[in-house]
Amino acid sequence: MKNFIHEFKTFAMRGNVLDMAIGIIIGGAFTSIVNSLVNDVFTPVIGVITGGIDFSALSFGIGGAQIMIGNFINAVISFLLVALCVFIVMKAFNKIAKKKAEEPAPQPAPDPQVVLLEEIRDLLKNQNK
Repeated sequence: MKNFIHEFKTFAMRGNVLDMAIGIIIGGAFTSIVNSLVNDVFTPVIGVITGGIDFSALSFGIGGAQIMIGNFINAVISFLLVALCVFIVMKAFNKIAKKKAEEPAPQPAPDPQVVLLEEIRDLLKNQNK
């Protein structure tokens, strides 16, 4: 039993598992932001542009079954809006990350031996003149 607990602890404390857990938690929080952006910002704007068309009542019947195609169309539109929001956010994030990556790293300090040799070279040049 001790071996099982030790193996589980090792598994749970690995960086990949913790990173994944943090990603899932952040993703859940980000979902509410994206849903709010779609439902509270984009959907009303699209409603104004389309004249408030609501597809949810759109349906047709086959035999005794009622196919609610309007709900499906609303879900597709919502998915496309969410995907667009995520794309825009990720594009902005990648642009910021790219700018940070392009910043040149500071030049490392030269080796003290190289500095000393350069000083000796310069002194010898000056003495020969």
